[in-house]
Amino acid sequence: MGVLCMTVGPKTAPGQPPAAQQSALRTALAGLIGNVLEWFDFAVYGYFASDIGHQFFPKSDPTAQQLLAFAVFGIGFLVRPVGGLALGMVGDRIGRRALLTLSIALMGAATLLMGLLPTYESIGVMAPMLLVTMRLLQGFSLGGEFTGSMVYTTEKASPMMRGLISSSTAVGTTLGFILGSGSAWLINRWLSVAEVSVWGWRIPFIGSVLFCVAGYFLRRGISETEAGLKAKEIRPPLLPSLISDWVPILQTFGIVSMTNAAYYLTFTYMVERRKTITGEGGETFLLATVLSLLVVLVSKPFGGWLSDHTGRRRLMILLQVATMSLVYVALRLMLYGSPMQFTYGQILLAVPIGMALGLQGAMVVEIFPLRTRVTSMSFAYSITLALAGGTAPLVSTWLIERLGQPLAPAYYIMLHGLIGLALMLPMKETNLRSLDE
Repeated sequence: MGVLCMTVGPKTAPGQPPAAQQSALRTALAGLIGNVLEWFDFAVYGYFASDIGHQFFPKSDPTAQQLLAFAVFGIGFLVRPVGGLALGMVGDRIGRRALLTLSIALMGAATLLMGLLPTYESIGVMAPMLLVTMRLLQGFSLGGEFTGSMVYTTEKASPMMRGLISSSTAVGTTLGFILGSGSAWLINRWLSVAEVSVWGWRIPFIGSVLFCVAGYFLRRGISETEAGLKAKEIRPPLLPSLISDWVPILQTFGIVSMTNAAYYLTFTYMVERRKTITGEGGETFLLATVLSLLVVLVSKPFGGWLSDHTGRRRLMILLQVATMSLVYVALRLMLYGSPMQFTYGQILLAVPIGMALGLQGAMVVEIFPLRTRVTSMSFAYSITLALAGGTAPLVSTWLIERLGQPLAPAYYIMLHGLIGLALMLPMKETNLRSLDE
């Protein structure tokens, strides 16, 4: 804790007004809280996808309902690049603080409204239309929140602590998933299957407004980063900057895609899949997921800290290979094993995935130049998650139905891993790169 009470941030650049110093703990918490809210919602939606499908789509074909529900899940990711561009420009031209405040307000409002939406039975086709609208707004806000907080925490940290401090953003996503899966488990435990399907799924969406309030108070008064102050003065044209950043945009896909696809399959899709196979409420597998996510939670700051000392590129390549080696066995245990084996399968992937997610934030920030860092990085990260992360449950469902191979998603993860290795191997280490250039 003594480390986290240090003040962080580089020295003031010549000609720039000084940015106020603040503790590393406050910097970490400011990056963490928004992602708790954002990923709490995404986890809850994934766990209740079938129940939401029953309420918002025609009751003609259960498989079609599930596919439509996961399609709406994916829509939230497809709009992320738009949010990344729009909110990224806020971060680059107005300030990192303004971006973080706006994104959490948008997400909080959309999540609360989702819990209050009328069903298909009440208003017909307007119900799925409103559901899609809320998912679009959530995806829009997430396009700037996650990457904006990664930029903020990385820029505020000293060069030798970037991995550790910026891992707080990734820790926030896991806390959101833990709270989301824990809420889903409690609801499945306390309510009947029918009650969960009709109204129980709404409870966590409405309750998430507490995170929005907490986020406002945590982020009120945080100081701007030195690099953010410099970026406000540059204001380059958007399109030429994006085009000139094509190399780090491509590298972002290699760094991020496989880990995030594996994360969604492991901690969202496989729980839903086991629920479908067993025909039960799924509370046993939800509890197992909560326990496995605790392993991820510990692994993230460890991965960030270790990358500060060993090099992020070197460690990321090692973790990529480990995940590719374990994914087939792990998914098989989750799909066919006992509850204990299901948990073991999740933990097999939890360590390498958690460590990779913990170091990725700093690594991706370090490969982008200052002039439009938030915008270009948000766009790259959002495109990657739209292609690899948010669509993973939908693609996996389609592959299983099309090929008749329940373990086909494992090969989908391996393909992303091979692409990532091809893109990362030629890269140089990023740890000590100056962030104000």
